[in-house]
Amino acid sequence: MKRILDQLVLLIFSFTTILLTHIDTAFIISFLTAVIYISANYFVDSRKFHFLSSAFYILLAVFFPVLLYFLPAVLYTCLWYDNYIGLAAVCVTALCRILPLSWPLFLLLAFGCGISLLLCFQTDRYEQLEQRFKQTRDDSTERNLLLKEKNHALLENQDYEVYTATLKERNRIAREIHDNVGHMLTRSILMTGAIRTVNKEPALESSLIQLEETLNTAMTNVRESVHDLHDESINLKEALTGLTDTFTFCPIHLDYDMGYDVPRDIKYSFITIVKEALNNIIRHSNATDVHIIVREHPGLYQLVIEDNGTVKSRGSGLGLTNMKDRVETLRGTMQLQTEKGFRIFITIPKRED
Repeated sequence: MKRILDQLVLLIFSFTTILLTHIDTAFIISFLTAVIYISANYFVDSRKFHFLSSAFYILLAVFFPVLLYFLPAVLYTCLWYDNYIGLAAVCVTALCRILPLSWPLFLLLAFGCGISLLLCFQTDRYEQLEQRFKQTRDDSTERNLLLKEKNHALLENQDYEVYTATLKERNRIAREIHDNVGHMLTRSILMTGAIRTVNKEPALESSLIQLEETLNTAMTNVRESVHDLHDESINLKEALTGLTDTFTFCPIHLDYDMGYDVPRDIKYSFITIVKEALNNIIRHSNATDVHIIVREHPGLYQLVIEDNGTVKSRGSGLGLTNMKDRVETLRGTMQLQTEKGFRIFITIPKRED
């Protein structure tokens, strides 16, 4: 757009030549020819076209010197395309055709050419600065996006480390309760039973029975608590990663995108299903690539296990039946696809609190 404005300024300047000449039909035709030349070179971005059009314009100017009245605009176009041969040819033509006719007209056109050089230089500088600004802006935007992605990845990694540390702490607490409190309660129950066996006082029998029942109830509660803590401490991602790391039958890729608050029955089901599916691949498939997708959506959990092997006898095995039973227990659906390999597609809806 700025170059159009520059050319418009130079065309308007060229009209000052009417102070030293007069407007006639040849002047109007020359003006239209210059406009066509400038517009064609602006919209047709081709160096070859520019050389040809410039050569044609110079050839006409040899026979019709009035075309040189618009020399500043033509010079600007040659400078734009770095056409120094055309630039020299235009200047030589102007020197040979205009200078013998009128010194004042030649000096006016020379002054216009100086303006043309200045405008072209300033516009080139402006475009370079604009290009650098856009490059800087794009680089800055790209860096900001990269920093945001890295920051997001760091936050996710930090959350995952906190989550993993929490699970490990739960597992440690469960082990300590089992090893310490559980053993002490077991010892107390055995001692109470032994005391009841050797007890000769009827008055103490009732108290010993109540003590034994209390210890048994406490032991049951401790076992349940330990079991719950152990179930909550299972890391689904680490469990599935462990399964894929030990799978050496063929290359396998795990795509995991789950939140941290996954119900334990979902964890156990997904782990069991993946185990069974990998065993089926080893026993019944000639697959060379396996892809597992574990993903959490706003309203459901999704598990996809697919391979590129040919289907042999996997359609009605006991393993698939067990998978389907587990999924149906969780009110989910399981679909099997046998086109271009074998694919298990499982969706389990989230429970409403």
